[in-house]
Amino acid sequence: MCKRALIAVADGSEDLESVTLINVLRRADIEVVVASVEARRMITGARGTRLTADAMLVDVIAEDFDLIVLPGGMPGAQRLADCQLLAERVRRQAEAGGLFAAICAAPAVALQAYGVLQQRRVTCYPSFAERLSGCSFVNAPVVVDGHCITSQGPATALPFALCLVEQLCGRSVRQNVARAMLVMDRTEPPDCSATHR
Repeated sequence: MCKRALIAVADGSEDLESVTLINVLRRADIEVVVASVEARRMITGARGTRLTADAMLVDVIAEDFDLIVLPGGMPGAQRLADCQLLAERVRRQAEAGGLFAAICAAPAVALQAYGVLQQRRVTCYPSFAERLSGCSFVNAPVVVDGHCITSQGPATALPFALCLVEQLCGRSVRQNVARAMLVMDRTEPPDCSATHR
C-alpha cells in the first residue's frame, strides 16, 4: 500500500529543505503532495527558488496522510505557524497517532504554536531553541520521539528525509534509497582534504 505525505510550503520556506524532502520521499515511492498555504500554488523560497505546489492546502486538508512535514526557513515557518487550517490538521494528526515532522525553525515556530510538542524531546535550528517550552531540546541532527520527528536545518535535511523514509517504509527501503543516492556510510567519513596546485 502506497504511503502518503503532505509537505506544506509557504513563501519563505527553506529552499534546500523543501526540495530535499520532496525528492527523497518520492525516491522511496511515497506519494508526496506539496501544498501551498498561500493564495496561489507558486511560492518563493527563502533563497529565491520558485516552487509550484501540487495543490492548495485548502483542497487537500481533508485527505488522509501517513505523514505531515513542515520545512523551515523564515518567514516561511511563521507563515505555516499562522495558518489555522494547517494547525488544526497537524493537531488532528498528532492526536490520531500519525507521523508529523518539522525541520529548522519550523519545530520551534510552527509545531510549538500548534501545541503538539508537550513532554517531547525535539530539536530545531539551535538559535530557535529558546522559543521551545514544555518540551526538551536535544542538540542532535535528527530526533525521533514517538510519532514526532524533528531536525536542525539545511545540512541535516538529507538524514532527516531518510529518517522519514525509514519511519514510513522501513529500514531496507531507507538503505536502498540512500545507496542509490550514493549516501556514504557514516562510519566511514569522507576524505575532505584537497590538493591545491
